[in-house]
This record gives sequence, C-alpha cells and structure tokens, in this order.
Amino acid sequence: MDEEPRDLLTIGRLAHRTGIPVRTLRFWSDEGAVPPVARSASGYRLYDAGSVARVELVRTLRELGLGLDDVCRVLSGRTTVAEVADAHVAALDARIRSLKVSRAVLSTVAARGSTAEETALMNRLARLSAAEREQIIDEFKQEVFGGLDVEPRLRDRLNAFSVDLPDDPTPEQVDAWIELAELVRDPGFRARLRTWMELNTPAPGQGRLPGASIWWARQAVQTVAEARERGLAPEGPAAAEMLSELFGDADRAAVLRSLEAGIEAGAERYRRLVARVRGQDAAPDATEELEWLARALRAADRA
Repeated sequence: MDEEPRDLLTIGRLAHRTGIPVRTLRFWSDEGAVPPVARSASGYRLYDAGSVARVELVRTLRELGLGLDDVCRVLSGRTTVAEVADAHVAALDARIRSLKVSRAVLSTVAARGSTAEETALMNRLARLSAAEREQIIDEFKQEVFGGLDVEPRLRDRLNAFSVDLPDDPTPEQVDAWIELAELVRDPGFRARLRTWMELNTPAPGQGRLPGASIWWARQAVQTVAEARERGLAPEGPAAAEMLSELFGDADRAAVLRSLEAGIEAGAERYRRLVARVRGQDAAPDATEELEWLARALRAADRA
C-alpha cells in the first residue's frame, strides 16, 4: 500500500486510535457519517485528526440510541443534536410506556396462570387508546348511574366521574386497569352495582337512606374493625348493642339489604381498583368487616 502522508491516518490506524472496529468504520464511512478526507494513490481511505473527533461524536450519538440517518443529519447541519435528542426522548418515553404495559400484562398472566385466550384479552385491554378506555367507562356509567333520580349536585358528580391511566402509568396501575376493565364490562357486575346504587343513593328531597353510611362515611367499618380486634362475635349481645349505636332506630332490614347488595356487587373490589388505577392510596379492603356486620344484622333480626 502507498505510504500515506504523515498527518493522515489509514482506516486501520483510525480504528487503533479510536477503538472502533475497521468493519464498523468502513460502514460509517460508506453511509457518510465519517467520510475520508482523502484517498491514497492506490485508492485507500485516509482520515485526519478531525476524523478522530468525528468518530467520537458518532460513537456517542449511536450509544445514545440515534440511528445512523439521524447522526448524518446532525453532522451535515440539517438538524441539531438538541432537536434529534428531543425526538428520541419522546420515542424512548413511548417505548418505556409500552414496556411497562408488557410487564404488567405478563405479571398478571403469571399470577393468574392465564390461558392464551385470556392473555390476548388482557393485552388488548391494556393497550386500548385513551378514547377507547373512556368509552368503556362511559358505557359503564350510563348503565350503572344513568337515570338515577338524584339531586343535581350529585348527578353532576356522577357525570364527572372518570378513571383512566396516566400518561406514564406504573405496572401496578396497568394491572389494576386490566382488572377494572374486565370488571366494568361484565353485565352481571353492572346490574349488581346498579342495584347497590339504587339502595344507597337518595332521591331529591330524600334523606340519607338506611345503610348508606356504611359505604360513604365508613364509620361503621371502623367500628366493626375495632370490635373484631376485641374478639366480639357477631351473634353476641355486645354486637347487638353496637348495632343500636350505629343505626339507632333505622330500618335494619333496609340496612341489611344495602349491605348485602354491596357485598354481592363487589363494591369494595371496585373501589380499590379505581383507587389503584388513579395511583391513590385506597383504604384497606373492608370485605371481612362488612361480612361480619351482615352476620350481626341477621342475628339481631332472628333474636
């Protein structure tokens, strides 16, 4: 090979100087990212000190995930590093969100031991667009809340009810959305929750319905939790006295109907799923307390 000028480098020497394999440098050169500054008499590529710096820049941009086309656009001045970086940040964010969704679906599949068909359904639910998720919730709201005869202020609150994944959901939020979407699309659940709503939502001018405080104020749940900690049996006299303190002269049969409707509907599960999707700290699952209270009401009714 002809001897190159003293201040120029063959591609082999450039590879030695930068630590980049000759094969990679040749590819970058062919694509225009690191063009030779000259050719030897025999046609071999020659590079200079500026080429070394250019190779270092190409390596940095490639390590950051930029494609060679973007690298060439930056080096030719057709765009800036900042502009390309901004586009890649958006692309990486989208990829990260997609990976979180995949992780959540696979975690749920592993936990449930799901079939292939169930896995496909969960994946579809997890990857719905924001508009598609909103449509599922709107259809659920219409069937469960629609047509309830309630005060205007409460109607506005029900109409404003929404639940959706944030732009950057955690795997736990995606997992909760999958479960919630499956739940609210179930006609049986919608019917049970509608019954529960009717038993606990007062009409205009009507006072609080018997048993509604169990669900809205949560005072009864806390009282029952303390009773269970003390070891009180739901069928005992202490439990009957507690019921009198909680409900006074309210219609105990109506209270029990409200309680049983909520338990049958799975209102606690629904409440906690909504909180998890929103990324909120939900109150502990009170199902056991509610079932204890139902037993106490039935025992008092038989006494």
